[in-house]
Amino acid sequence: MSDNLPPCPQCSSEYTYEMNALMVCPECGHEWVPADAGDSAPAVAGERVIKDAVGNVLADGDTVTVVKALKVKGSVSGIKAGTKVRNIRLVDGVDGHDIDCRIEGFGAMQLKSSVVKKA
Repeated sequence: MSDNLPPCPQCSSEYTYEMNALMVCPECGHEWVPADAGDSAPAVAGERVIKDAVGNVLADGDTVTVVKALKVKGSVSGIKAGTKVRNIRLVDGVDGHDIDCRIEGFGAMQLKSSVVKKA
């Protein structure tokens, strides 16, 4: 194969290949992100990268969709799955709530990135 591809970190096989952003070993089936892939990441060194429920990188101003129904204290109905949230802001929140947003019908609130998907 190519001389610049790293060997498999699990079985040391030299027959690794690239599949999108991952490296794959055909002998043991191990998949991993190469160490030098961090150079092409959109975040600046030291900046925290926040990903949604399916692994997409989120940024300020993105539109996201809620992927599961959420209970809201003080509300009878809660937030339904499929609700679109526009113009999010990424924050260092409490208890993993890292998205600050305004949801129509509910007002300002914080959400966890694990319950949203980038739209």
